[in-house]
Amino acid sequence: MTEPIVVATDGSPAATAAVEWAADDAARKRLPLRIVHVLDRLPYDIPRYPIPDMYDRLSRPGRQILQEAEQTARERRPELDVTVEMAEGDPVHALRRQAEHAVELVVGSRGLGGFTGMLLGSVSMHVAGHVDAPVVVVRPGPTDVRGEVVVGFDGSPESEAALAYAFEEAGLRGCRLRVVYAWQLPVHIYAPEIAYDMDEMRQAQADFVTGRVTAWREKYPGVETVPDTVSAHPVTALVDASADADLLVVGSRGRGAVRSFVLGSVSRAVLHHARCPVAVVRSKTPVAEEPSHPEATL
Repeated sequence: MTEPIVVATDGSPAATAAVEWAADDAARKRLPLRIVHVLDRLPYDIPRYPIPDMYDRLSRPGRQILQEAEQTARERRPELDVTVEMAEGDPVHALRRQAEHAVELVVGSRGLGGFTGMLLGSVSMHVAGHVDAPVVVVRPGPTDVRGEVVVGFDGSPESEAALAYAFEEAGLRGCRLRVVYAWQLPVHIYAPEIAYDMDEMRQAQADFVTGRVTAWREKYPGVETVPDTVSAHPVTALVDASADADLLVVGSRGRGAVRSFVLGSVSRAVLHHARCPVAVVRSKTPVAEEPSHPEATL
């Protein structure tokens, strides 16, 4: 059986946007779509004093949410194989279990349980980067097609996995792929006894990116690729690039991340501030296998 794209919904505007995004992606990839609503009984569950018919009372609005989400997906992509499922338990753990048998997990940026002032909900933050499947976080808002996918690249195994996902998305969409490589000057560059040729340094960074992207260009010859080497903080470079993108792809943890963190600081910041949907892609390659390359931060 073909594994589906799974999308979570709670009826919020962000979840509706996620269902629409997931339906489009499932159609592009010719995969089935599974829409999941997680019923969390814990806040209402009092073992010593059970509430009569509690499950039916809680599940009734959940079934309505699933019905509306299914209708949204079918109206948007009538050709899709769509199923719905009511899961039960803590939303984070339930969605992580769903991702174990999914090609991709799509979630809204902030559900009905999030605080109004928060840009990103706790569920999406605790799922992205914690599962093997790519996790796409979608915000509500305009969905104008801009014709560009952006991927953050720093040469780490995580960014290689992000690059693979980004090339596939760009190929399926028939759009341009911008490969953003953000690098910063090392701190010791300002030491007077050390001389640096800035033009030579910039060229070295550009050559490194071009060399790593060449193999992917051969695999996806129809994808127009734009290597974009930027001397800036990676969060700034990626957030700026996201303003003109249909999708921003990042690795779950780059070279600059603390090894104990599953989701790196750059990925976290991008999830909060990007202006388009963000795909967080986790690599299965051990950290010890990272290649050597010019000094950069991502």
